[in-house]
Amino acid sequence: MVIIGENIHVIAQAISTAIRERDAKVLQDLAKVQTEAGAGYIDLNVGPMKKDTEETMQWLVNAVQEATDLPLSIDTLNPVAIEAGLKACKRKPLLNSASGKSLSKEQMLPLAQKYNCNVVISVMTDKGMPPDVESKVESIMDTVAYANELGIPNEDIWVDPILLPISTAGEGQRFTVLNLEFIKILEDVLPGVKSTVGLSNTSNGVPDQLRPPLNRTYMVMLERNRLYSAIADPLDKELMSLTKGEMPEIVELIYKTMDGADIDLSSLSQKEIEYVKTAKVLMGETLYSDAWLES
Repeated sequence: MVIIGENIHVIAQAISTAIRERDAKVLQDLAKVQTEAGAGYIDLNVGPMKKDTEETMQWLVNAVQEATDLPLSIDTLNPVAIEAGLKACKRKPLLNSASGKSLSKEQMLPLAQKYNCNVVISVMTDKGMPPDVESKVESIMDTVAYANELGIPNEDIWVDPILLPISTAGEGQRFTVLNLEFIKILEDVLPGVKSTVGLSNTSNGVPDQLRPPLNRTYMVMLERNRLYSAIADPLDKELMSLTKGEMPEIVELIYKTMDGADIDLSSLSQKEIEYVKTAKVLMGETLYSDAWLES
């Protein structure tokens, strides 16, 4: 599992201030600790970036590259900022992200071809979020075909099914299950493509102390279904232990829950019980509420 470090995100006040004030140390320290924690890429999420776009992005990329040798994920919907970032990258970067929307296909995918980089393509289209697995597959096949025509090979394409918060009324749990199914069949439908998710999206809107169990458990479930990578927090030590195969008993317990095994909770530790209960919520077997671990 490739972890794309999510911690340099402009939504955080400290990151926004550091970029505005050109305080490289804040960003470099975050890049270093994510690298040491085992991240495979460093994501630079700068949002829409509307001011001093090219100069700011070049400064950011160069500052981070002074602190780490990891490849970068350039994460913005601004094509000018994307191109400035790609130009400054020393290693083959990840363009994050394109989609099946017409404007994105016209602006982002040619940049991926021009700079010979990896590219994240989401299943979103001009009609919005595809509502089921079949329409997600249809959407991404159309967009990948478009990318192929531009000269972008499947091996450089990372597909994002778009994770919704599990707490979203009516839709959250349904999409959590749908995305498990989508990831499982993706490589069969589009040989050579990789898969990625914004893992923390799953737990958005959930009380802070409950977010890690959701993120960790869902990552294990997705990885079993052949997920290649996740934009996630490499500073979550337990999550990284799971990715490194250091918690095989927990992984096996999650797998048994996915398979519908009859598990005797009274024989488990509190941590094991929490993973079983969380897996059941993510599979839609237990209705989501903020008290799922207490029931």
